[in-house]
Amino acid sequence: MPQLPAPDYPAEVRARLEADAAQLVGRYPDRRSALLPLLHLVQAEEGYVTRTGIRFCAEQLGLTTAEVTAVSTFYTMYRREQGGDYQVGVCTNTLCAVLGGDAIFGALQQHLGVGNGETTEDGKVTLEHIECNAACDYAPVVMVNWEFFDNQTVESAKKLVDDLRAGRTVEPTRGAPLCTYRETERILAGFPDERPGAVEASGGAGPATLAGLRLARGEGAHRVGPPRPAPPAQTSEEGEG
Repeated sequence: MPQLPAPDYPAEVRARLEADAAQLVGRYPDRRSALLPLLHLVQAEEGYVTRTGIRFCAEQLGLTTAEVTAVSTFYTMYRREQGGDYQVGVCTNTLCAVLGGDAIFGALQQHLGVGNGETTEDGKVTLEHIECNAACDYAPVVMVNWEFFDNQTVESAKKLVDDLRAGRTVEPTRGAPLCTYRETERILAGFPDERPGAVEASGGAGPATLAGLRLARGEGAHRVGPPRPAPPAQTSEEGEG
């Protein structure tokens, strides 16, 4: 049976979103170029990209709902169903996996009682395995709403999700302070993070990441980890051979 047209947003919600959308569209010479930020905008409104959100994006940009749907289902950062306040992603790409990512993901599935892409009954945490987030030098890495939690273990990851579910303050290893999924989506749409001190707290790359940059600049090798032990001294007999 064909689907009925998607319902519209309530008038006050639509008016607010239209004002936001006008700001985003105005940043691009071609209206359709604003589709990705608009999808983040509607996701910030409802927690995932609904049929109503797809209709809204299409109307704002002069696209068909099929065109918007094609884009929203191509990129994994756009949800197709409601999720939790905190999206916990465990990197299971090669390096993170062999250094403990697979073990962390399996342990969290059992600890939370959910599978990949599923949400805890309290609506707090959605667990998923994710691809590389360019933080291999801090493997294994767990992301919460796209903020980094580096060098994780099974036990630290369990404590992390327990703290999230209990409403305790959680600080990323680096980057801006943690906020909810919907708040994160509004920032990803292109609106400023207006929390006091959030921008200043964003920080930068850590020592492990910058080691290659220093080498590229010709600054010489700077070891990040402990020094390697010196090789054993060669005896005179070994030298004569």
